Amino acid sequence: MGRRSQRKQDDPDLGILAARLLFSVQKELFETLAEQGHPDLRPRHGAVLGYLDAEGTRATELSRLSGVHKQVIGNLIDELEELGYVERRPDPQDRRAKLIVPTDRGLEETVKSDAIMAAIEQRHAEALGERTYARFKRAFRNVTAQQLAHLTGEEQAGT
Repeated sequence: MGRRSQRKQDDPDLGILAARLLFSVQKELFETLAEQGHPDLRPRHGAVLGYLDAEGTRATELSRLSGVHKQVIGNLIDELEELGYVERRPDPQDRRAKLIVPTDRGLEETVKSDAIMAAIEQRHAEALGERTYARFKRAFRNVTAQQLAHLTGEEQAGT
């Protein structure tokens, strides 16, 4: 039967594949961002920056979208505010609530990270072929939606 570690290396399960993909993409993204003037960002900041809208997003929404606990999101916002990427502003829809709004530096980072991610995806689409890559992404979205639905007990439509 062999060693478990060797089996996981030879035929990695979904969790291992997803983790390898995540860590590899994060490594490329954040190394490239560092080269482009953002050496102070870390992969953990993606839970905020990856979902932040130019007009601002509530912390509770960032928590929901990223799947990261709201207390952790609050700490990340504090870090990003200190680094000059975001600021808290009153929400015009509800003055009691705060919007997390990207600063000029934050907007610059989001444009760069979107371009880096597009280049990564384009590289894989060229390697696999556009149609195969599109099918892969559709299947990966469906598996992700099914897994999330299993955990939450909700019906989630995969696209």
